[in-house]
Amino acid sequence: MALNIRQSEILELARADGKVVVEDLANRFAVTLQTIRRDLGDLAEAGLLDRVHGGAVPRPGTVNLGYEARRRMNADAKAAIGAACAAAIPDNSSVILNLGTTTEAVAQALLNHSNITVVTNNMNVANILLANPGCEIMVTGGALRRSDGGLVGDLATQFIEQFKVDYAIIGTSALDDDGDLLDYDLAEVRVSRAILRQARQSFVVTDHSKLLRSAPARIASLAEIDAIFIDRPLPDALVRRCEGWGTAVNICPPG
Repeated sequence: MALNIRQSEILELARADGKVVVEDLANRFAVTLQTIRRDLGDLAEAGLLDRVHGGAVPRPGTVNLGYEARRRMNADAKAAIGAACAAAIPDNSSVILNLGTTTEAVAQALLNHSNITVVTNNMNVANILLANPGCEIMVTGGALRRSDGGLVGDLATQFIEQFKVDYAIIGTSALDDDGDLLDYDLAEVRVSRAILRQARQSFVVTDHSKLLRSAPARIASLAEIDAIFIDRPLPDALVRRCEGWGTAVNICPPG
């Protein structure tokens, strides 16, 4: 099932609040109750929500969505973010890309770049960039996570520490009001921190849904990041924080 934008937001609201109510969602999205009930039915059929009286709740075990569900969510937004981020990467440069469906969108947008080196712990990124003959691809070692093609663990971190690249491009599972980048997996967090340490400039790529999520492990603060690429504006308070930190905010709406 490919989720539309409204369904993606409903799912993120359910995960953030623990429950969604049909009437509230109808008011929020300015649609009929029947439309919302149909959306909830589709999400329940996909195994992402459980219907309850008057609404729905997240299905147990779906706190962090599976790879295929995440890849489908906000796909147009991720493509726009990937294109904008790739446009900021010049030819003849070196890049580290970490795990995530948005960094994979960046890789897709790098297919026409020439003479670039990409270091990654993301097997999907490596496979995408195979189509670019002007890209040298360096893949870390580590434990392969079958769920999303990620390589994590000490071997991945040690491999990344051998490089000093021009740009680090990382995704995040959640972004909170304080500007902290969050994730679910400590092994992945350690690799992401190493990626940021080994780069001259650092970019975060994320769609707006991550503003509705929470995760327990902290990667870094936007204060440590040079630029964020996102499809919708950040909350005003976070925009002011980014201004104080010198973190550029690039809004990349889908076409």
